[in-house]
Amino acid sequence: MTTVQIEFCLPCGYLNRAEDVQHVLLQTLGETIDSVTLIPGDNGVFTVTVDDTKVFDIEHDEYDVDDIVRTARTHT
Repeated sequence: MTTVQIEFCLPCGYLNRAEDVQHVLLQTLGETIDSVTLIPGDNGVFTVTVDDTKVFDIEHDEYDVDDIVRTARTHT
């Protein structure tokens, strides 16, 4: 089974984005995921990691929930 970690910048207001990604991941991949953990951070961080592989980083990727889920699916 798969574990997902979503680290997000709390002061930046990324909590809603993190919750959106968590919701869609559980809705679409819930049967293959053991857990989706939200990790509050700072300094503009917003990353999604699937089993220790970073699949999204807001520093390098454009935020798109559907694209994040598609990429995560390839690692489950």
